[in-house]
Amino acid sequence: MLKVSNISKSYGEFLALDNLSFTVKPGEIFGLLGVNGAGKTTAFRIIMGLLDADQGEVTLNGKKIDYSVTDRIGFLTEERSLLTKLTVKEQCLFYGTLKGMSKEKIISRMDELLERFQVPEYRERKIKELSKGNQQKIQFITAILNEPELLILDEPFAGLDPINVELFRKEIIKMAENGSMIIFSTHRMEHVELFCKKIVVLLRGESVLEGYLSDIKEKYRKKNIFVKGDINTEKIKKIDGVLGVIEKSDEFEIKINDSEVVTKVFAEIKKSKDIAKFIVEEPSLNEIFVSKVGETYDE
Repeated sequence: MLKVSNISKSYGEFLALDNLSFTVKPGEIFGLLGVNGAGKTTAFRIIMGLLDADQGEVTLNGKKIDYSVTDRIGFLTEERSLLTKLTVKEQCLFYGTLKGMSKEKIISRMDELLERFQVPEYRERKIKELSKGNQQKIQFITAILNEPELLILDEPFAGLDPINVELFRKEIIKMAENGSMIIFSTHRMEHVELFCKKIVVLLRGESVLEGYLSDIKEKYRKKNIFVKGDINTEKIKKIDGVLGVIEKSDEFEIKINDSEVVTKVFAEIKKSKDIAKFIVEEPSLNEIFVSKVGETYDE
């Protein structure tokens, strides 16, 4: 288990992290989220042992993270970190050797992953000759070459089309099923909802939202109703608890305070004819994120 306990870090007078705590168990995919400058990169560096926290500690299976355990960690950075003059094979040999892998194991694992990511023909190609999307594939392959116990993914889907996002998604889920602990960070909230059961949202280095995603959505009482049909939007807007009605191309989105308003809206909707759809949905993580961050900025 990865355990982050009350870590704080300052750069001069700037407080980058303020008493951050969370745990990630084997098989869990954990979302560490926040706007730019929220403290995610500092948290990653402390977790990997590249920075020392001013206070608090990070342990992996009860042991402080140092060079004796970093071979069991994989990290995909947001920025490209490939050596572009090397071939894909040379790149994998370089990273694999740094992780203490034998040459035979590196080649075997590389070939397996190149096949899985549908790019076996790039084995002897130089990194600089590949498209951005295929460079991202190679960067991901080097991050998981050592079958890491702990994998940190910072914007892993940058530059990928939907087909390749699905390839990455399957591999990440497979790794979690095999027991890896995965920390996932992205600005795309819909991607978080594909994977993560637990999240922490950082703002100015402090956790402002944390817990199981299902619990967070339940506590965030606002909901959305989607309706298809000819409805009287003015009457619906006047219902106590209705926050707004948005007209879309072929349906209406009605935002409400909480589930208690649903029956009031339905009572008005059923007066209309030709209603083809009436669905109540939980808010998206993106709505909750924007709302929570916005509230904090306003304080």
